[in-house]
Amino acid sequence: MSIGKVVLGVIAGAATGALFGILYAPEKGIITRRSICRKGERGLDDLKDKFNEFIDTITDRFEKVKDDVNDLVDEIKDKVEKDQKDITNTEKT
Repeated sequence: MSIGKVVLGVIAGAATGALFGILYAPEKGIITRRSICRKGERGLDDLKDKFNEFIDTITDRFEKVKDDVNDLVDEIKDKVEKDQKDITNTEKT
């Protein structure tokens, strides 16, 4: 499931919940609006937390791949240098 679908589902669920909350609210309008506002803020905070976790995960994976690539490049450089030395030694003899 893609992140876009999850975000869209969360937004759609929040909008549907807010609509039904307003339609079937047993409390006065101002109390209901405050309650919806608080719930919306909590939902937004949860969404921000999940987004930050996602960014942290992507950053960690990127750093790991970057380190792996750097290690591979160093390994290839070492092999090339060794092969060049072997060729030079072979030419001298």
